[in-house]
Amino acid sequence: MTTLTRVAPQTAAPLRARVRGSRVAVVFAGLAAALVVAVLVAAGRGQLDIPPGEVLDSILRRLGDLVGWNLGSVPTHPQGDNALWEVRFPRVALGVVVGAALATAGAMMQGVFGNPLAEPGVVGVSAGAALAAASAIAFGITVAGIWTIPLFAFLGGLATTLLVYLMSRDGGRTEVVTLVLTGIAVNAVAQAGMALVMFMADTQAREQIVFWTLGSLNGTRWQYVGVVAPLCVAGILGAMLLSRQLDLLSLGDRAARHVGVDVERLRIKAIFLVAVLTAAAVSFCGVIGFVGLVVPHLIRIVLGPGHRLLLPASALAGAVLLVVADLFARTLVEYADLPIGMLTALVGGPFFFWLLRRTRRTAGGWA
Repeated sequence: MTTLTRVAPQTAAPLRARVRGSRVAVVFAGLAAALVVAVLVAAGRGQLDIPPGEVLDSILRRLGDLVGWNLGSVPTHPQGDNALWEVRFPRVALGVVVGAALATAGAMMQGVFGNPLAEPGVVGVSAGAALAAASAIAFGITVAGIWTIPLFAFLGGLATTLLVYLMSRDGGRTEVVTLVLTGIAVNAVAQAGMALVMFMADTQAREQIVFWTLGSLNGTRWQYVGVVAPLCVAGILGAMLLSRQLDLLSLGDRAARHVGVDVERLRIKAIFLVAVLTAAAVSFCGVIGFVGLVVPHLIRIVLGPGHRLLLPASALAGAVLLVVADLFARTLVEYADLPIGMLTALVGGPFFFWLLRRTRRTAGGWA
């Protein structure tokens, strides 16, 4: 005879809370550990292989020098330390920052638009950045020296986002549908502008534009990290401050207004942060797709839709994804550096299709 044990309602809620708390702790600890491992492995792999233990020793030695302690040691290969600190670590660090920024921007976009298909490109920031960068390349503009292309990309992304917002605003308010449709139209115009610029460019400039639009972390310097990191960290912290309001916005515009949320102001802040995060991310490494679309979906499946957990977990997962993708980009083919945007699209496209099918099947349909 089977005996059924029932859990009293007053004890079920605390039990569920403990289980959820444990799951959250496991997910964050797992993501943090995965990021550390990914950084150590990615920094050590390349034409000059350095074991992860020696990579860690090199980091500890530099940290020890800062505080006057004798920690770690240099890699056994004579050029190992230079390879790590002059070439590998800047690239890995920019991958961490860019991945975190794109994933956070994607999570915010999906929260603001209330649409799981939303991503930073919806408001035209990526297309605008690409058009501005392509114009600088094609017409040989060098007003800011080596910073010209990143500067044009950053300003182009911000300007396009501002244009989308102003064109979709009517009567002091914006609607999600109008924002999406305006973004689609502006994206189409920007892509047409890209085609025109490439048509007018010479062969060398055209090849440079194509490579830039496919995305790459090749040639990253510490100066680039120093410019991008503060913008992305500020954007991620700003997104965290909006997490509670984004949760309330998920109830719908009317319900959010009833509980005191200024929906229009929240939308402006969120779109501004998305524009800053995405424009800063793509300005030095080109357009990298699918990170902002896929990563928030995965985290939402595990942790739920609450932005207080979704945003930081997406940032960690985005950093892990881009570091690993960059590792494959420069090691899959010997003596070649594949465009990272191509890899994320090749892997992210089929994976996202599988995710859509799975979500549709488990939810019983979209309608």
